[in-house]
Amino acid sequence: MSTHRTVAFHTLGCKLNFSETSTIGKLFQQAGYQEVEFNTPSDIYIINTCSVTDEADRKCRKAVRAAIRLNAQAQVIVIGCYAQLKPEEILSIPGVSLVLGASEKFRILDYIHRDDLASPHTGIYQNPINVLGEFVPGYSIDDRTRSFLKVQDGCDYKCSFCTIPLARGRSRSGEIPAIVKAATELIEQGIKEIVLTGVNIGDFGNGTEVLEGTKPKKDFLFIDLIQSLDALDADIRFRISSIEPNLCTHEIIDFVANSKHFMPHFHMPLQSGDNEILSAMRRRYKRELYEDRVNYITSKIPNACIGVDVICGFPGETEAHFQNTYDFIQKLDISYLHVFSYSERPNTAAIELLNSVSPTVKLMRSKKLRSLSDQKKRAYYLKFEQSVQEVLVENKLVNGWYSGYSKNYLRVHLNQEQVQVNQLVPVKLKSLNTELNKELSFESELV
Repeated sequence: MSTHRTVAFHTLGCKLNFSETSTIGKLFQQAGYQEVEFNTPSDIYIINTCSVTDEADRKCRKAVRAAIRLNAQAQVIVIGCYAQLKPEEILSIPGVSLVLGASEKFRILDYIHRDDLASPHTGIYQNPINVLGEFVPGYSIDDRTRSFLKVQDGCDYKCSFCTIPLARGRSRSGEIPAIVKAATELIEQGIKEIVLTGVNIGDFGNGTEVLEGTKPKKDFLFIDLIQSLDALDADIRFRISSIEPNLCTHEIIDFVANSKHFMPHFHMPLQSGDNEILSAMRRRYKRELYEDRVNYITSKIPNACIGVDVICGFPGETEAHFQNTYDFIQKLDISYLHVFSYSERPNTAAIELLNSVSPTVKLMRSKKLRSLSDQKKRAYYLKFEQSVQEVLVENKLVNGWYSGYSKNYLRVHLNQEQVQVNQLVPVKLKSLNTELNKELSFESELV
């Protein structure tokens, strides 16, 4: 029975957040709410937040102000990582009525007075993160072509710059049969590409303690999951969203190289190409291991796309450290970079480190790395000029062109009326173009 009430969602941050917003949206739909666009008047606004950087926090505050401008009487509810880490700060934002922690967000309907919006629940509802142990499954659908399927949550790593373990708790995973069932449901809905998401998906797997106080022994691993998904008899693509280099084993790379459904696309966070800085970051590898993984991928899958995360301006990063990182990345056979400037986060070990890097220097280093990323991406794309690739058509642009991605994550544009969204088509890659959507892409034609 309809509540005749509306709800609008705004999601910030990672693919995992989008997956969880979709899960929460289904709860509202089942309760009879009508979902509307966030830029329209609504009775309830739900903002799912990230808190990786100060910029993410700023975007949350901006979204709250936008909601209030649309409906000053609306119930504004903030969930997500920012809500778990700084609930009091969020509640102090004018217009916010309710802040829900990491476990409470999935019981959001329990905190809403559906019969009396004039006097909704207010305040903070949040349990300590160390009591969070439940895995809540979910997936999102992007334009009914691609889905982000949540397979893992939380992280047991203690990187000195990262707040995610404080915001999401310990590492936990779904069960393989349930994940395969969810993937099958998505395929039945017509989805052509599924992206496996999580906080640290290479750490996938659940188990029980063998002896009290010992580290749990896992009954299954990430390789078991992807092998099970690859066994599906369906016209489907799978991508691995991001995986730590120490967990991207040769076994996993060999599997992808011979897989039916998993795409030749890896995204491995590097963060720094200098071992001294990696140690200060408390990363679980050295640059030599990272180089081994990249070289092994390119030896087994020469056409593979390899994306890299890198942080510049970490405390104590000298010009020599930065140059080591730049030179290291320059010689690697990778495809693109995601560049981040270090941002101080409360309650992390890095905030206590000395020799902070000035904003001006961070900006300069960030620009230099982004320029390197542009060079790497163009060089990677040029390898495939005039080649034939299978492309998943994802959307039709306002100018009449169609857009999609090849198996190895090349952005492709088609000016063809006979293609349809959510269709896999063979195309010949013609010339590179940066005019369409202001991003590097190939103009192409059907084969």
